[in-house]
Amino acid sequence: MASDHSSMNLFKQKPTIDFYPQLSGCDGDLKVLKSREKNVVTLDIGPFRAKETVLHNDNGSVYHSEQLRTLTPHRCTYGYDVLVYVGRALFIHSRNEQQIIEDLGKKNVLISPRQIGFLGKKFIAYLAIAHQQSRQRLKQVMVAQGGYILHLDGTCEGDSPHLFTGIDGIAQIVLDNIKLPSEKAELLIPFFRQIRQQYGEPIALVHDMGKGILSAVNAVFKGIPDFICHFHFLRDIGKDLFEKEYAKIRTRLKKHKIRPLLRRKLKALEKIIGDDPQAVGTLATGIDSGRIDPAVMEKMPAMAAYAMVHWTFDNSELEGYGFPFDCPHLIFYQRLKVLRDIVNNRLIRNKVLSKLWGPLTKIVEDQQLKKAAMQMQKKVQTFKKLREALRIAVPNSNQGLNDDGQEADIKSIEEKVKCFRKEIMPVKDYNKMIKQIDKYWDKLFADPITVNTTTGQLNIQPQRTNNILERFFRDLKRRTRKRSGTLSLNKTLKSILTDTPLVKNLDNPDYVSIVLDDCTTLEERFAKIDSSMVVEKLKAEQKKQQRISPEMKKIIQRLDLPERLTSLLAV
Repeated sequence: MASDHSSMNLFKQKPTIDFYPQLSGCDGDLKVLKSREKNVVTLDIGPFRAKETVLHNDNGSVYHSEQLRTLTPHRCTYGYDVLVYVGRALFIHSRNEQQIIEDLGKKNVLISPRQIGFLGKKFIAYLAIAHQQSRQRLKQVMVAQGGYILHLDGTCEGDSPHLFTGIDGIAQIVLDNIKLPSEKAELLIPFFRQIRQQYGEPIALVHDMGKGILSAVNAVFKGIPDFICHFHFLRDIGKDLFEKEYAKIRTRLKKHKIRPLLRRKLKALEKIIGDDPQAVGTLATGIDSGRIDPAVMEKMPAMAAYAMVHWTFDNSELEGYGFPFDCPHLIFYQRLKVLRDIVNNRLIRNKVLSKLWGPLTKIVEDQQLKKAAMQMQKKVQTFKKLREALRIAVPNSNQGLNDDGQEADIKSIEEKVKCFRKEIMPVKDYNKMIKQIDKYWDKLFADPITVNTTTGQLNIQPQRTNNILERFFRDLKRRTRKRSGTLSLNKTLKSILTDTPLVKNLDNPDYVSIVLDDCTTLEERFAKIDSSMVVEKLKAEQKKQQRISPEMKKIIQRLDLPERLTSLLAV
């Protein structure tokens, strides 16, 4: 592999470049303390050997080459430009290791997958330190705009730790992050206190309805306007309202094994239809015109049957919000009933389709399934009314999980919810829903908050959802899946550095300007950071991830451990 790239290097042989300290400002006579060499790789030059001459004076002052330090961290091979290139490629452009190796190879930089992983972690460490050193300037900017609205949320997968993040909803800047084993209040409280200490009191908070978050917020931010996300509120109410019926529908459908049967029917129909590229177009034309082309009359019943079975599976009716807003199993059941009527009434005469009569009749006549579907359909309609009253995740809005709520005066929304509550009050089935609405009423309707800015007073309306963080976590997961090629993020959430979410801030020009601190590039900014701080940060992160200490690992790897422990405890 090395020979493939040698022809692209700027020099036929790896050059040696001398580096000396800058002499301006040096006191006394300078003498050579030592000279040392190290291999360096940068994007501009490629690989070269750096020979540094270190000077000192009689006062004990030591002078290094600042020029070399601006190219590469102390005791490191790869330059800051390679470090930033790898960091951006991994976390912003979602490039995987092999792609980065190929891209850097074209730039005269040879690198291994292990080195890419290490540089990726160093990039996050440098960014985290730059962020930490910029907190006072970030705070000043937030104060100038009237303060910050703290959005709080976390994500996890499987038994992974919870990656918990605080973000300013006004400037849309990730403020701080932490990894926790769970979202219990006692674990969140120190994190919330840390945010308050670093950035001051927020003007408001937005979060979901987790018990741990609610308790921790009450303990740390008592008296500050506190609001729950309308989307999370609706989702929790919907689950409580008809999750039991939905689970019954899902279980009964699975017992009837109707999906595997329908898939087998599709394969049988495909054999009858054959490979006819014009058949679908002919069917579409026939549906629109109401007339069938005599040339394809023979295949038309099979084509119609094929379309109906696929229609039964189709999920285009879903709105992209997930359960309880979308109920695919209920829709599937409803479409099975339509399919059964077609089969029962021989509206489409097809032998393959006619054999579905028995299984479909069993489903339609399944009393448990029928009862659950009827109860759920009624509750779904009530749930839709609440969605419309809150003006969020409104049916047919086509916003999916990006829905921040329709523009509406918060007072008018409050009045509509009052009317909805009054309407459902007499119905016993909705007692729990009413209790939920009453419990969170004060956290649902936020009046505009008047704040003082550098340009005068300003009214700020807190966002009605926590979608700013929901989108952030979806984006983080999407990029990680794209880079790793795996769906499960369990291992990733266990291994990534806590401050990885800070890379999202690099999409924000205002944040980048603050963090650069008069530097023109990230490379230049990172060069101002003491590399020993990065080493210590990486060590601290590694220690957090080690569930078992190195000393304990040595103990448990002993083959004679049982005998030794037995003997020890017997003394």
